[in-house]
Amino acid sequence: MLELIGWLVIGGFAGWVAGKLVRGRGNGVLVNVVLGVVGAVLGGWIASVVFGVDVSEGFNVETLAVAILGAILILAIANIAGIGREPSA
Repeated sequence: MLELIGWLVIGGFAGWVAGKLVRGRGNGVLVNVVLGVVGAVLGGWIASVVFGVDVSEGFNVETLAVAILGAILILAIANIAGIGREPSA
């Protein structure tokens, strides 16, 4: 349970950082944080499958980097797909 809460916190922070790094029309802080949590989970899964990195050992620089990279990936995809944007008039 604490692992899940940790990933939510790390993912939220990663989403905020990724939102600052990924430019676009902007999704808003809440959408960035939610997409950051999704990106953190996705990044953790990819890192464990592809690179054999164990990201379940708790908080460290490696897990934060994986979470931020995953969040950047998800936010970039969301910007391309137009997710979280206000419809244009």
